[in-house]
Amino acid sequence: MNQYLLALLWAIVGAGGGWLVRRGSVKLARLEGLEPGSKRWQEIGPPILGAVLFATFALVITPFPLLIVRSLFGLVLVQVIFFDFEHRLILDRVIFPSMALALLVSLSPLVGSHAGLWQQPWWMGILMGVIAGVLFLLLALAGSAIFKAEALGFGDVKLALFMGLLLGWPYTFTALFYGAFLAAFGVIVFAVRNRSLKGTIAYGPYLAAGALILLLDPLK
Repeated sequence: MNQYLLALLWAIVGAGGGWLVRRGSVKLARLEGLEPGSKRWQEIGPPILGAVLFATFALVITPFPLLIVRSLFGLVLVQVIFFDFEHRLILDRVIFPSMALALLVSLSPLVGSHAGLWQQPWWMGILMGVIAGVLFLLLALAGSAIFKAEALGFGDVKLALFMGLLLGWPYTFTALFYGAFLAAFGVIVFAVRNRSLKGTIAYGPYLAAGALILLLDPLK
């Protein structure tokens, strides 16, 4: 099949996946006792981002099993981005099954046939997950002790653990660097718009964006 035609068809699949992500997020929000928003970006953001991501995946990733796996994890990260922006919350109902799936992929015999997300020993993802999770846990505890307020939420800690399981070595650190850089830019935008640094921002979307950047790399 022509690669550009595949990208177009896969973009349609991604838009549908993004729509399902939004519908699922609305239901999950109500399960958490939260009121889903109805702003334009909340409604059409996930389908648009899903379509763009899937089209890009189809253009840069050749093995079809790997395309499916990365696209699925891409939708997980889309859900994290929009839900955390909207509700300042990363859901255990989303992140824990995603961790289990990332672990399953790392243990799968398909890893050797390029269906996995990294060509590394099976235990590398687990090790990087533990390292990233512990690092963010320490940052969260240190931030709370220094600023007497929650600097990083435990949802961010679990997201970092998931990123470690998903990306392995050394890509987890690269994704975290991208996430930190994007978060710094987000803080600047927040400060300019509000003319103050008072308030909180969601860090999860920036970390998730860092992971997406790595997933778009066909060499991983």
